[in-house]
Amino acid sequence: MMPRQSGHAYIDAIKRYYDGCNTADYDLMMSTFTPDIVHYFVDHGAVRGAEGLANYWVKVGPRTQAHWRLDHALVQEPEAVIEWSMRWTPPATGTPEVLRGSEWYLFQDGLIAEIRSYHANYFLANEKNRELWDFDYDGRGYTPAH
Repeated sequence: MMPRQSGHAYIDAIKRYYDGCNTADYDLMMSTFTPDIVHYFVDHGAVRGAEGLANYWVKVGPRTQAHWRLDHALVQEPEAVIEWSMRWTPPATGTPEVLRGSEWYLFQDGLIAEIRSYHANYFLANEKNRELWDFDYDGRGYTPAH
């Protein structure tokens, strides 16, 4: 089976978002977000708001020479789930490598309203990084952690 990388407006929006991240293009990223977007991570607190998230990637992406690619997508409106790969250079080694992960996207009116990003980065190996920070698992009906 070939990976799905196109064929839906949500996939196109995610690819535009990644293009914005890859080029530190604030305006391009902003064009893909709802104003109140929330991006959840497994290694630090959530980033909230379109301006906050675009500014975050403008600063963080270039520091690690990060370049994202959408590898495969599934869409069931209003959500999309993707597998991604990121070429980057970890500061600890200075050697380029590829990190892989998955993200869940929630869309509102064709714009990205939420991103839940999962990956197992060797450099972030810590017990507290086994789930999304700041995410209301209980409130959303997920399996309790205890």
